[in-house]
Amino acid sequence: MKLKIYQVDAFAQNVFEGNPAAVIPLESWLDDCTMQKIAMENNLSETAFFVKENGHYHIRWFTPLSEVDMCGHATLTSAFVLFELLGVVEKEILFDSKSGGLRVRREKGRFVMDFPLQKIVECKVPEAISEAFEIKPKACYQAMDYLLVFENEAEVMHAEPNLELLKTIDARGVIITAKSSQYDFVCRFFAPKYGIDEDPVTGSAFTQLVSYWSDILHQKSFNAKQLSRRGGEVWCTLKGDRVEIEGYAVKYMEGVIELPNGR
Repeated sequence: MKLKIYQVDAFAQNVFEGNPAAVIPLESWLDDCTMQKIAMENNLSETAFFVKENGHYHIRWFTPLSEVDMCGHATLTSAFVLFELLGVVEKEILFDSKSGGLRVRREKGRFVMDFPLQKIVECKVPEAISEAFEIKPKACYQAMDYLLVFENEAEVMHAEPNLELLKTIDARGVIITAKSSQYDFVCRFFAPKYGIDEDPVTGSAFTQLVSYWSDILHQKSFNAKQLSRRGGEVWCTLKGDRVEIEGYAVKYMEGVIELPNGR
């Protein structure tokens, strides 16, 4: 069996920037074990698979270690493949997912994703997280991930957490953030328990970050930067109980996967 595969850099205008994701269009679903093996072989933070069903696209996302319920950058790259490479002419794509319906449209050269807002709850810093960071955050919140707020951009930029300790937390990962002089805010994201020591740009994290920064900055639209080594710029807008997350994408490569017979 042969499958097309695309690798696209999300939240980037140039290759080697942003967050790379693999995208594999399917005519029908492979078994879960095979999809997980493909994601492990790709060794990217996410591999997205989608199947067209009833005019929509059912999408699933896999890290090298497991399937996840939400992923922003691999949704953006999937929309890029459909719009730019597979000839979709509709103004908007609807993805059905474990997080409900996710809409993506093109606008002024960028891709705009409509995701559900995640309500964050303030909490005590878990012991493992407190021990993992040398500098203590000034606040901690929890939703799908833990969200740590630091005093300034430099503390976020220079953080070097103990990843082994972060593997033990009871959440997908840890977001760290602070106010920025150049952007509205900056952030980083760590999810070592899912095989992602540090994610370059994490679209789904902004469904939680906007919850926090909309209250702190008293605004609904933001321009943010994720301070990973590759880096990525994100625009996001709070719209009721939804968040629009916006960014560029660029193709790095396309190829063919050759699976053994019977797969």
